[in-house]
Amino acid sequence: MSMQSSQPPLPARRLAPRAAMLAVALLLAACSQEESKAPAGMGAAGRAEVSVVTVHPQSVAITAELSGRTSASLTAEVRPQVNGIIQARLFQEGSEVVAGQPLYLINPASYQADYDSAVASQQKAEASVPSAQAKFDRYAGLIQQNAVSKQDYDDAAASLAQAKADVASAKASVETARINLDHTKITAPIGGRIDKSSLTPGALVTANQDTVLTTIRALDPINVDVTQSSTNLLNLRQAIAEGRLKFSGPNVSVKLKLDNGTIYAQTGKMEFAGANVDQTTGTFALRAEFPNPDRLLLPGMYVRAVVEEGVAPNSFLVPQRAVSRNAKGEATAMVVNADGKVEERILTVGNSVGNNWLVSQGVSDGDRVIVEGTQLVRAGAEATPVEVTIDEATGEVKDRAQGTSAVTTPSKTASTGQSTGN
Repeated sequence: MSMQSSQPPLPARRLAPRAAMLAVALLLAACSQEESKAPAGMGAAGRAEVSVVTVHPQSVAITAELSGRTSASLTAEVRPQVNGIIQARLFQEGSEVVAGQPLYLINPASYQADYDSAVASQQKAEASVPSAQAKFDRYAGLIQQNAVSKQDYDDAAASLAQAKADVASAKASVETARINLDHTKITAPIGGRIDKSSLTPGALVTANQDTVLTTIRALDPINVDVTQSSTNLLNLRQAIAEGRLKFSGPNVSVKLKLDNGTIYAQTGKMEFAGANVDQTTGTFALRAEFPNPDRLLLPGMYVRAVVEEGVAPNSFLVPQRAVSRNAKGEATAMVVNADGKVEERILTVGNSVGNNWLVSQGVSDGDRVIVEGTQLVRAGAEATPVEVTIDEATGEVKDRAQGTSAVTTPSKTASTGQSTGN
């Protein structure tokens, strides 16, 4: 009985070594390609790749962000000026009223009677004047003929003067009665938003009482009262005197940040600055005025006023993510120079502008400031710069494709509320 062989056919035995050799060759080629690749973050020539933005000089508006409260431009507390019972309330609580609009009606019956009596007294006084005038005129002719005594003539003159004085007094009484009668109808002294009424019809009121009937506040325009430290004022004036800051002029514009973080649509203007410094807090008062046509701002709201103090010419904006501090506490940044080498610069840092720092010294026009990849390089090393853009809202690197700098905008605004001097 013959046995079958367990070995594979001859062609299969010849192909197996060749397949193994081919697999080894492919493996060696893959390893060679992996070894030829540059490390992560390195360019083709072995240089570190860093993200940069190119800075250029520009004029930057210097602002101060000051906290404060809104207040009505006009406020009037409504009180009665005569005694009586309130008959009616003539306005809608919380509505807009105009100057002269009737608000309350006090029972006018007694004041109407006083007015009528005063008018009657005036008529009585006026009725006696013609008789006294005629007697005086008659005696004036007779005195020339010595037909009456000098005493009779003087008495006639006195009677005429007394009659005229009685008329004048009666007219004053009528005017007083008329004013009191008019005061029974309480009107709005100013226009604005009216509060709720503290008293209802039927309540007894007295002239110039302590209890306020209601309050009217003029809301358009509305005031914003803020405080500024005397130190910041001195620094500002010194910068202007040294030419580091150009004053923005007498008509200083003001922006407003609301309590929820939004920017108020209307632009205000500075009305006045206090003439004295508070000895307790070391601050002085500022007041800005804002249009308020939609009545969005109400008195007592917390706001932050952004005041334009001036313009810093030939200044640079460097992203905050590019600035660090050395052992001495100095602000520094890494820059790729024209030769492609990294330099460490010491910066003179001023105010913050969004996610940038306002830099007056340490960088020059066209410098490429490293914003990402500083951990891969050191001063004197060669680097491959890649131009990027910076997200203005977050300060993060957002685009490496366009190659445009995020700090080359024509004008920015610097806030003195977040100053960090070098």
